Amino acid sequence: MNLTIMLPILGIVAGGAMLAAQAPVNAALARAMGDPLLAACLSFGIGFLILCIISMARGAWPTGSAIAAAPWWSWLGGLLGAFYVAVVIWGVPQLGAVSTIAALVFGQLAAALLLDAIGAFGLPVQGISWQRLLAAALIFSGLILSRAG
Repeated sequence: MNLTIMLPILGIVAGGAMLAAQAPVNAALARAMGDPLLAACLSFGIGFLILCIISMARGAWPTGSAIAAAPWWSWLGGLLGAFYVAVVIWGVPQLGAVSTIAALVFGQLAAALLLDAIGAFGLPVQGISWQRLLAAALIFSGLILSRAG
């Protein structure tokens, strides 16, 4: 594998590790606040402030025309992220971090298979191969195994 492939893979693996850490951190915030939705709100608020500061420091604030040019569905990312954060905060205390993340990854793979297959949201179409199905099945098997013991 060449460096142009390895760097994004390593970055995404690091992002995955941070997501795994985010789940119990946010669950602890929910315990302290007494409400998982409030914890999700606070988590997003902190992230929002940090991202705004970084964006302004980089001079990367959008113009009105850039905002108007974005497809309507591109604005749903925050809603999707809020659902993810809230459901993970709710799931970690009940399932533990491993089962929660395994279920999360399986859901991501199942949806990604479909999104790739239909070329959703401007993605290049990539067929559903037996290798991709096997990858999803292995993750699902890991989820089942994580609950068996």
